[in-house]
Amino acid sequence: MSEASAVGVVDVADRVRATLPRLTGALRLVADFVLAEPATAAELSTAALAERAGVSQASVTRFAQAVGLSSHQQLRIALARQLGRAAVPGWSTDLGPVIADDDTVGRVATVVANADIRAITQTVDQLDLEALDRAAHALADARRIDVYGVGGSSTIAAELEMRLFRIGAQVRAWPEVHGAATSAALLTGQDAVVAISHSGATAEVLEPVELAHDRGATVVAITSDPRSPLAAVADEVLGTAVLETSFRSGGLAARHSQLVVTDCLYIRVAQLTSARAARSIELTEDISTRHTRRRR
Repeated sequence: MSEASAVGVVDVADRVRATLPRLTGALRLVADFVLAEPATAAELSTAALAERAGVSQASVTRFAQAVGLSSHQQLRIALARQLGRAAVPGWSTDLGPVIADDDTVGRVATVVANADIRAITQTVDQLDLEALDRAAHALADARRIDVYGVGGSSTIAAELEMRLFRIGAQVRAWPEVHGAATSAALLTGQDAVVAISHSGATAEVLEPVELAHDRGATVVAITSDPRSPLAAVADEVLGTAVLETSFRSGGLAARHSQLVVTDCLYIRVAQLTSARAARSIELTEDISTRHTRRRR
């Protein structure tokens, strides 16, 4: 998808919030100003925005590039489009990420759902489809698949293990670093790894990934930071977008985005191994039925 069309699909405020955890110093100051005063930011020149944010003009340009745009001019266009859509009756406007102590449970549900839907939309919008296809081919052809994820990411790793196992893949998720490292040391060039880490800097994930890479296995990274140490060592990087809310930051906010990427990966692998997948599903489809107790 071209930059121009992508800007039209995903609000720039979502891009800024997704990138916010990685921004520091002057770039964070620009981000804070843009989120606080988007209408003003859309009208300001590079020099004026730099002055209002208290940074250099070069920092304004670097900020635009950090959120996936080529220039400050593209940022102004994106902000103007977002503001224009928000003025259209029926358009679902961004409610923001803040949940106050006295908010109703209805507002809590709306803010959370809004953040999750936007994060999923942005994840799919920015997903490198060619990298996804290459990753799926690597998993389909692999003799064995390791999935690494610790902490919150271990739940996504377990989900991917369950799905791939159901369609006949030789796969195992490793939520503990010693087991993961032991398995990684035994991999070969015929094998593949899926590493899941919101930050892309989790030591317990990086250690087995580096071992697996040294053994020649194909490494697929699922992370929200394309410049992270995990992304640097991976053969294929599948990015996720994160929109934080009150009480749910970082990795906690990343779950739905991670899940949609792993689901796309799983479905593509099933397509590429359709005969094996169909046979495996047929052999196992009645198991849950046999373990369901009927009401008397």
